[in-house]
Amino acid sequence: MRHCLVIALLAFAAAATSGCATIGYYAQSFAGQYEVLAKRRPIAAVVADPATPIRIRGRLELVGRLREFAAAKLDLPAQGSYASYAAIGRRYVVWNVFATPALSLDPIQSCFPVIGCLSYRGYFSAEGAARHARTLETRGHDVYVGGVAAYSTLGWFDDPVLDTMITWSDTQVARFLFHELAHQKLYVRDDTAFNEAYAEAVAESGVDAWLAATASPDARQAHAQEQRHDGAILTLIATVRDELRTLYSSPAGPDDKRRHKALILTSLRDRYERLRAAGGKDTGYDSWMSSGVNNAKIAAVATYHDDVPAFRNLLAAVSGDFPAFHRASARIGALRPEQRRTCLDGLKVVGPAFLARCQ
Repeated sequence: MRHCLVIALLAFAAAATSGCATIGYYAQSFAGQYEVLAKRRPIAAVVADPATPIRIRGRLELVGRLREFAAAKLDLPAQGSYASYAAIGRRYVVWNVFATPALSLDPIQSCFPVIGCLSYRGYFSAEGAARHARTLETRGHDVYVGGVAAYSTLGWFDDPVLDTMITWSDTQVARFLFHELAHQKLYVRDDTAFNEAYAEAVAESGVDAWLAATASPDARQAHAQEQRHDGAILTLIATVRDELRTLYSSPAGPDDKRRHKALILTSLRDRYERLRAAGGKDTGYDSWMSSGVNNAKIAAVATYHDDVPAFRNLLAAVSGDFPAFHRASARIGALRPEQRRTCLDGLKVVGPAFLARCQ
């Protein structure tokens, strides 16, 4: 699982009017972003450098081809970002902190000038993320800290390819690139679920289109099988989320809710083990499950995946025309929040026929 972090350095000055904790948060954001930007080198120069390892050269050449494909076939902005490379020398570039109340699946929002509210808060150090997580835990919240290998600044800066991505497969690199470029195409303030599902739908559909154009039938079949396996896991997590949501809205007392919550989360692990035994390679969920599951983890998955079927149906409604898809998505994004929610829910359930009711 990957998450993208959006940093708004233009908001840094606004922290001066806030408390010390806020100033400290923006200071680490500024320093972390500056480090990444300062280490950029043009990809062309890195590829031409005889000292560049073959593996890195190959990954960066792939990025160039993917950027061209994104611009030509997916109608994504690929002019500035991911034309440079930065070696930061660590596994993750940022760590995102997700939190929910102990008996709720509603993410606790972090709000910033310029970009609005997000369902998580990002840190450029594991220590900073851990401190914030401990603060939230002392308030009784469920907390999840996830390492992030790459992220987007929504086009405020020309984001580089990072050395954290070098070991990824071709499809993982493609999925990341299409996802992050989609954020530069469309971003709706204060609606993380919309933004992430839209970008994830672009990434999934974009990878399908890229494989159809470039990959062998065996490679396409292997990718489709992996997607089916991931889909089954996401369906399982969604089922458990619905069970928890029903529990939390029930008239049961807090102690009973906590006991039943523990049973439901334990059953998730058991059901996942049965699913894994039925076949399919690990795509990252083994460690996700084994490190303990709580509301925050489940809410994070929902943020990125819950509305993807709606956007996939929207793309089908415009016959796979990506420019038309982006325009339709922008119109939905411009709706009032309650109308936007109704539209996406309808697209998920009814499918493309519901699009006419989203205008």
